[in-house]
Amino acid sequence: MLAIETLSWMEMQNLSESLAFARTVKQLNIEDPNSLRLAHMLVRETVRRQNFIDKFINHAIKPKTIDEYNLGVQAFLRLYVYQTRIAKNWTRFDLEEAENIAKQARSILGWKTLHEVEAVLGLLLTQEPTTVFENLGDAEKIGLQTFHPPWLVDSFFRLFGRPETITMLEADTEQPPTYIRLNTLRAEESEIQQRLTQEGVRAEKVEQLKHAHKVVKTKQPLTQTKSFREGLFYVQDRASCFAAEAANPTPGMTVLDVCSAPGAKTTYLAQLMRNQGAILSVDYSKRRIEVWKSEVARMGVEIAEPIIADARHHLPLKLEADVLVLDPPCTSTGTFRKQPSAKWRLTPQSIDRMTEIQWQMLENCAENVKAGGTLVYSTCSITVEENEMLIERFLKTNLGFSLAEITPKIGCPGLRGLDRCQRLYPHIHQCNGFFIAKLAKEE
Repeated sequence: MLAIETLSWMEMQNLSESLAFARTVKQLNIEDPNSLRLAHMLVRETVRRQNFIDKFINHAIKPKTIDEYNLGVQAFLRLYVYQTRIAKNWTRFDLEEAENIAKQARSILGWKTLHEVEAVLGLLLTQEPTTVFENLGDAEKIGLQTFHPPWLVDSFFRLFGRPETITMLEADTEQPPTYIRLNTLRAEESEIQQRLTQEGVRAEKVEQLKHAHKVVKTKQPLTQTKSFREGLFYVQDRASCFAAEAANPTPGMTVLDVCSAPGAKTTYLAQLMRNQGAILSVDYSKRRIEVWKSEVARMGVEIAEPIIADARHHLPLKLEADVLVLDPPCTSTGTFRKQPSAKWRLTPQSIDRMTEIQWQMLENCAENVKAGGTLVYSTCSITVEENEMLIERFLKTNLGFSLAEITPKIGCPGLRGLDRCQRLYPHIHQCNGFFIAKLAKEE
């Protein structure tokens, strides 16, 4: 029930899996942790492979298509194919399990609703997966094999080359590592590590980063530990930690954190500044700022103030910052491992729309950087339009800025000759795909 309802919400309102899942859990008032874990896994892994699953289903039900059924039936068919075929690696099927799944769906959706597709369930159990690859072009075939839109595959072919693209896209099917950042505003790292060990959490230090650790083992969800509630750590991807460290804020500085909610960057910047100086955190969303306030309090940050403003327009601030950190909305092409639904919401036009928003924000933010200060621009996207091409355009029209070296050097050099920028890739760096540019304003 939970998985079917979540997929239905996603389809109906174009929500991410996390938002739809949270809404469904609240709606159905489900608290059993095992049920929640199973349903979340089913949703995530089904959505990850949705283009392949839909084509597989459409081949079985032709001349109809899955879109012709109501949302509940669509969700059931997708989950049915994942559970009975994909989860078993296509090698076998369990007839009794398949019947039980259908029986559960009848009780949820009603036998009349499910009756029109029951005849095809047997075919879905026996149909060969190779049927979906008949008469396809290269990009479309690779898109189905790696579960990505063909237009995006074709774009990455041109950007990275075919072999590298395939390796990168195949890595999107793997579970990403979980990273945490130990919060030295609350305690010494050694003390935090000891507390984590006592709570059954084992984490290994990430080389070259100051406070990031990779979670190797945990006996319970991290957010349910006492250490989390006490603000001893923040669940934060390695790439996000890197972006804050690239900004290199020092105690006493004035820092602007733009697009700051829900607070990962703000709380790390404050930690690096040892709670000395001032951070003004800008975000347009009142709802997200409320989350920001909660996180800032949990992590013991004392120097940050929130400002609700839209950075697509001039910021309502007179000050000039020593460091300005801009992490604008992006297409999230570097986060498909964690948010597989993001790839199905994208179109080629999405990149154009997002690039325009990013350009407006970058231009406006440049006004609030002091002479001799720095502007750090980062996205969790790996497209060139949102990153190098945008920075090239900015440097041509803002002659007082130049690219600065980023340390530590844990990524790959930027593309299009922008070697001082750094890129992180999921298949190489085992974290979100990321781009960082550090722009220095001349004295």
